[in-house]
Amino acid sequence: MYRVLAAAMIAGFVCLFLTPVLIKILRGRNVGQPIREDGPHAHFVKKGTPTMGGLLIVLGTCLGYLLLSKRTPEGLAVLGTMVACGVLGFVDDFIQIRKKRSLGLKPSIKFLGQLLIAVGFTLAVTNLSYAGHPALPEKFSFLGGTFGPSLGIFFFLWVFIMISAESNAVNLTDGLDGLASGSMILVTAAYLLIAFTMFRHPISQHPRFYPFTGQPALDIAILSGAVFGACVGFLWWNAAPAKIFMGDTGSLALGGVLAAIALITRTQFLLLILGGLFAIETMSVVIQVGVFKLTKGKRVFRMAPIHHHFELGGWSEFTVMVRLWIICGFCVLAGFAIFYVDFVARVP
Repeated sequence: MYRVLAAAMIAGFVCLFLTPVLIKILRGRNVGQPIREDGPHAHFVKKGTPTMGGLLIVLGTCLGYLLLSKRTPEGLAVLGTMVACGVLGFVDDFIQIRKKRSLGLKPSIKFLGQLLIAVGFTLAVTNLSYAGHPALPEKFSFLGGTFGPSLGIFFFLWVFIMISAESNAVNLTDGLDGLASGSMILVTAAYLLIAFTMFRHPISQHPRFYPFTGQPALDIAILSGAVFGACVGFLWWNAAPAKIFMGDTGSLALGGVLAAIALITRTQFLLLILGGLFAIETMSVVIQVGVFKLTKGKRVFRMAPIHHHFELGGWSEFTVMVRLWIICGFCVLAGFAIFYVDFVARVP
């Protein structure tokens, strides 16, 4: 566990102490966040706030993981997914800043980039293994084991759906100061414990324990700890009123790494519960757009994602953020409780 904690501390210190330096550099280059013109009026004062803070989240995570882990193929594949999604987000942020508008990459280009990332990740984790530990089966998973028939080539599509959905879900959630980074702290804390539990109880001890175990599981715990620490350090500066935003660089990277961790730990559907807040934010947009198109103009929410609905209803930004953190906390507790009950049932 000391490696996990050390990785979290390294990543946290990187974000905590280097973010002021990045803020100064970005202000000097006038790298500010464009604001949606149709968004809540209270957000207009945020125009020009430095963005791309996700660069330090990715950097802190990389340093924390690479310095403390054994760099297993599984861990490197997950880290590579985070970096690749971060690069995609950086391009998106750069276009927004360059064109001085809140729209970056075309959706088709972004989805193409996520598809290429999904293909690369799938090829890596389904063909590589560490010291005899099995590669990722091409099946669905829930609580550390797989089920159903082999998906074969369709597994590429499933991985793409997961990476695309989760990275865009975190991106949608990143609409209030500290909301996405604070929520990621809770979710990655759960995955830290899940991966470490899988490491501490190898299948060699009992045939009912989880097949994902050993050094790869410890590496994922270290990586989760690094993401946790990076988000804690970044939240110091991202809390309301935010001195810097993570931008798409951070939100796409964080969503991508969450999906990759869920895939590699065989907890794909458990992520829907642990990351329930991200699912709620995404579904609010899907419902809003769907109803608007079907009814030719009617809306379910005052504005989507749903955090803007509450803002326009009179809640302060801070109140919305804290209450959504609470919802995220309940989702994490529910998800981890399900995992823990399943784990206890496996203990001989």
